Amino acid sequence: MKKINAKNTVAVATKVVLPNDTNTLGNLFGGQLLAWMDEIASVSAHRHCRRVVVTASVNNVSFQKPIKQASIVTLESKVSRAFYSSMEIFVDVYVEDHVTGKKEKCNEAIYTFVAVDQNGGPIQVPEIIPESDEEKKRHDGALRRKELSLILSGKLKASDAVDLKKLFFKK
Repeated sequence: MKKINAKNTVAVATKVVLPNDTNTLGNLFGGQLLAWMDEIASVSAHRHCRRVVVTASVNNVSFQKPIKQASIVTLESKVSRAFYSSMEIFVDVYVEDHVTGKKEKCNEAIYTFVAVDQNGGPIQVPEIIPESDEEKKRHDGALRRKELSLILSGKLKASDAVDLKKLFFKK
């Protein structure tokens, strides 16, 4: 199976925060942002494997700053690592200043998607090739994040977490 460059999985979407998207404080609903992030992450996952993909988990969401009504929001997603059938996708969220056009990062999330066949069963996906420093950093941390997620869900014993053990135990 041919490896895929991380840059080939990039997806970008731009949204305007409308009144219907906001809470009583005039801030974007967290659930609306999650939906937008899930949608853009699915595009990156699909671009990576060119198969049907489903959301397996939302591993991390960081609501660092509120997003106000009428804001122009840009979501950028990219596959950070691929495992057998799953892919970790980072989503970075930026708000654009109306006057200067400068974008400020305000939120991020990490999603996991699984590629599935016509019966909904998991299928193998290609490996990812990280090139930039950020891609390499995210790729390197993905196995630790996956192991931690599996431990927390009860699917992996902490003693079997090979990459996580490297952080805490010296040989």
